[in-house]
Amino acid sequence: MEVSDPRARLATLIDAHGVGYAALSRMLRRNDAYLQQYVRRGTPRVLAERDRALLAAYFRVDQSELGGPSAAPMAAIRRLAVEASAGPGALTDTDETRDGARAMLLDPRLLADLRLSPADASMLTARGDSMLPTISDGDTLVVDERDRRVTARAGIFVLRHEGVLLVKRLTSREGGVVITSDNPAYPDITAPAVDVIGRVVWLSRALR
Repeated sequence: MEVSDPRARLATLIDAHGVGYAALSRMLRRNDAYLQQYVRRGTPRVLAERDRALLAAYFRVDQSELGGPSAAPMAAIRRLAVEASAGPGALTDTDETRDGARAMLLDPRLLADLRLSPADASMLTARGDSMLPTISDGDTLVVDERDRRVTARAGIFVLRHEGVLLVKRLTSREGGVVITSDNPAYPDITAPAVDVIGRVVWLSRALR
């Protein structure tokens, strides 16, 4: 779909989805007035490529509708068949599916920015509040399954622990691995070893 006025198209999308300019600007890690100034004052003249890609992915439209070139075909990313708990945790019998009908789509340029190929990536939804404020209930996570190394420097990983799929910070310490929640209401857990699926490298958040 080609449009002559990407600002008007973006304004229409924002109104149709009932989201705020400020909230969307924060999603882009810009100041609150960024998108309002773009739409209403013409500043900046064009959206940065990264901002345009994120907005197109959020609204599920082609980048050409927001003033960019027609997007390359979306990359199919394997979707984990379970939801990683950012809360008390949930038992699961299966970890993933390779059923194409359950695949999730992602802009290949975002994958390139993450230096990640579709074959090495998976996506899933976080549930619970234990990783607030970093990860919220309902956030979609992209996982780099090549990166499973836990070090003394904490990183956010998807892991299995005692039959539960979790998204937590992991730190290597003498005697095992410390499993930490960002929400201080949840205590740390120390385990001799954990089954790491991969490192969380990106998240997408629904704006309410």
